[in-house]
Formats: sequence, structure tokens, C-alpha cells
Amino acid sequence: MGFPEAVAFCALVVGLISISGILLDAHNRRLKHREKELELQVRLAEAQGRKGSGEVAQLEQRLRVLERIATDKGSTLAAEIEDLRERADAR
Repeated sequence: MGFPEAVAFCALVVGLISISGILLDAHNRRLKHREKELELQVRLAEAQGRKGSGEVAQLEQRLRVLERIATDKGSTLAAEIEDLRERADAR
């Protein structure tokens, strides 16, 4: 192997190392980006879960009121209905 071939071989090795470094850096950036995407998806899911649990609690409260209305008798039922109407009008 002569001098020109040795120089070409060294240039090839340096080029391959450089390309490998560039590809590795691009891969690392892609992984970091994907990690941030997943973190945002988790935050979004948590926020939707909190919102959903609030809606579920409100529906459970309404169901309890309806069950109480369905099982109560007479004057207490009428009084509670009027109380609920007054609260709804106050909002």
C-alpha cells in the first residue's frame, strides 16, 4: 500500500466516523423529542382524567338526588324539589 492509498484509507475512516457521529446525534435528538411527546401525552391524559373525575362526581351527586326523590314520600319530596329549583335559579 502506497502513500496515496494510505491517505485515502485515513480519509475514509475519518469520514465514516464523522457520518456515524452525525447519525448518532440525530438519533439522540429524535429520542429526546419522542420522550417530550410522551410526557406531553401523559400530562394531557392526566388533565383529562381529572376533568372526567369531576364530571363523574357531579353525575353521582345528581344520581343520589334523583334516587332520594324517587324514594321519598309526600311533603318532603315537594320541599326538596322546590329547594333544588331555588338553587338552580340562584346560579
